[in-house]
Amino acid sequence: MAEGSNIYVGEHIRSVDAKARIALPAKWRFGTERDCVYLALPNPSGCVTVYPPNMVEKLSLKAAEVSLGDDVGQKILTKLFSKADQLICDSQGRVQINKFLMAHADLQKDVMVVGNFVTFSIWKPERYDKYICSGSREQDEINKILTKLDL
Repeated sequence: MAEGSNIYVGEHIRSVDAKARIALPAKWRFGTERDCVYLALPNPSGCVTVYPPNMVEKLSLKAAEVSLGDDVGQKILTKLFSKADQLICDSQGRVQINKFLMAHADLQKDVMVVGNFVTFSIWKPERYDKYICSGSREQDEINKILTKLDL
């Protein structure tokens, strides 16, 4: 793996503090520098998916390929990234989740932080259990663009 890359595996229960901060597992923590930005996006499955810098760079290249003349593509990018947030760890390994993403995933007192090898997701525990037990998930506009962007 590339230098500075992490592997995100496992399931971890965490508490959300009064400022909507979540302490990440120690092995998942990332730098506090502004150039070590992770991207949090609303996932159509009802969670928040967090992409590390190497995935953000890949996404940036794919997004740049969408022509300004591609009205549908530009609208989808606007919908997706207007709801996104940049995450930076504080000195105690916490990330702060914005109000929109908290509401999107219905995050409250306790959350489940789940690894997906190259990304990780933040779930409401009951929603995560339901997702894992379900046999299929509905396709929507965001699923299609994530597929188009190879994410």
